[in-house]
Amino acid sequence: MSVRADFTGGHLLHLAAAGCVLNDLYREAAALGIELQGVRVSAAGGFDTESWRSTGITYTVDVISSAPAESITHLIDIVDSVAEIPRAIRQGATVQRIS
Repeated sequence: MSVRADFTGGHLLHLAAAGCVLNDLYREAAALGIELQGVRVSAAGGFDTESWRSTGITYTVDVISSAPAESITHLIDIVDSVAEIPRAIRQGATVQRIS
């Protein structure tokens, strides 16, 4: 595993989304009986520099596997719907200091 990213708190949000997708690809592939020889997840996004509001996150997935292309597409679709961090980001959340 390697990470190439700017290292700011905002960019860690992108890394968290990509890392979650990567982890879930292996988990869901095992559940489906799909052998993965390699996976690369790349995430990108931006921020409104005045408010630091995210302008959104995009990601791509590259999979090396001998499984049929349809199986890999199905796997990626499943992961896109179940990956916890992207799901949480899509729903939005408040972050509040309590003390």
